[in-house]
Amino acid sequence: MLTSKDRAKLRALANQIDTILQVGKGGIGPQLIKQVDDALEARELIKIRVLETAPGFAREVGEELAQATNSEVVQTIGTKIVFYRKNRKNPKIQL
Repeated sequence: MLTSKDRAKLRALANQIDTILQVGKGGIGPQLIKQVDDALEARELIKIRVLETAPGFAREVGEELAQATNSEVVQTIGTKIVFYRKNRKNPKIQL
C-alpha cells in the first residue's frame, strides 16, 4: 500500500514519462493486461491513456487493470492513469 508521500513522489516522477499504452474500444482484454504487466515489470511506473471510445471511464479502467496486474493506481487525471508496481528482483524507484 502506498503512503501519501509515496504517491506524491510517484506523481512527480510520472510527470516526466510519456503515455505508453492506450485503452480503446476493445476495452481490457488479455493482450492489454499482458502489455501492462510487461511494462510494469520493465519500468515500475507507467502511464496509459483511456480513449473516448473505451467502454467505461478512466477510473473504472484503472481499478480493473490494477487488480488484474497486481499494481496500484497512483493517480487518474482525465483520461490518463498512472500505475506503479515495485519490481521485486530489480527495483528502479526508491520510495
